[in-house]
Amino acid sequence: MSEESRNERRVLVAVDESDESMYALSWSLKNIIFQNSTDNLVLLYVKPHHGMPNRLSSTGRMDDPEAPEYLFSAEVRAAIHKYSQDVADCVLEKSMKLCKNLQNVKVETQIGSGDPRDVICEMTKKLNADLLVLGSHGHGVIKRIFLGSVSNHCSQKVKCPVLIVKKPKPCADAEK
Repeated sequence: MSEESRNERRVLVAVDESDESMYALSWSLKNIIFQNSTDNLVLLYVKPHHGMPNRLSSTGRMDDPEAPEYLFSAEVRAAIHKYSQDVADCVLEKSMKLCKNLQNVKVETQIGSGDPRDVICEMTKKLNADLLVLGSHGHGVIKRIFLGSVSNHCSQKVKCPVLIVKKPKPCADAEK
């Protein structure tokens, strides 16, 4: 392995619409990715799976090829798809603005689709990431039980180090 390739890191930062995600990216840019480094920064947005069946049979089976299409029209499905793409584009544009001052760092964007837990893990492996950075939403125990924690899932499944960045809560004194 050449000296140059050992100095380059591939850092994958998962981004979404949340303030916690943007904070994690900003924190990474200040503390992990340095302006004149030769790192590769990958910004990953995962479009959630909307679970929109095209067909529903009289027996209640989803996506039965024999069932008539009547749940969502093609126009509704297209509008949902367009909205989902618009959100992805907006999040990645906002993320890229945070990266605008990086000079030697190669910044690329990726869009995945599906369960964020699975897609982030798959992309970490596919891209051979050296580090995965995730923001912590801090939903608490009850929501985590029902929704599952993306950061916890990824930290258990990926082979590279995982950095979970928690956004500080505002101080009570600052609100007075």
